[in-house]
Amino acid sequence: MAKFKPLMILPPALLAGFVAFVAVGNLREDRDDLPSARAGQAAPTIQLEEMPGRTLLTDDHIRSGEVTLVNFWASWCPPCRAEHPVLQALADEGVTVLGVNYRDQPDRAEAFLVELGDPFAAIGADPRARLGLDWGVVGLPETFVVDGQGNIVMRYAGPITDEIVDSRFRPAMAQAAGN
Repeated sequence: MAKFKPLMILPPALLAGFVAFVAVGNLREDRDDLPSARAGQAAPTIQLEEMPGRTLLTDDHIRSGEVTLVNFWASWCPPCRAEHPVLQALADEGVTVLGVNYRDQPDRAEAFLVELGDPFAAIGADPRARLGLDWGVVGLPETFVVDGQGNIVMRYAGPITDEIVDSRFRPAMAQAAGN
């Protein structure tokens, strides 16, 4: 008769624990929401490199007294391409969209904007991801709602859709504006 070995129970127990962990995570109402450690805090100081021929995004832009969106994007990012028309539509309706070109090559970033349009009121390059690290960016695209005093109200990780604009961004922008 074979002896029972306690270690034989370890793989099924680990699998059951992992399945429970995933199930709990998937049952959360906000499972796609990445919490921002910066929400409610002042946005880190903006220091970016200039993109030739474009208005340089500076710290004054996010502390101008008006609600802004700060979008981290790159030409090599397919979801950034997918969300770009939504950013353009927001800019066309008067929302101030500020851009941070993240870890990108200047010529490719420029080609991206020439091809798809430039929704950004001001833009800067973050080739070494220093600003992205300060803001807590973990993947692209990421967009932040910033109130007029430079405080982060909301962070959204992932491509923006019209549905997300209506369900998440408009309420956050209204909150940022004090409405």
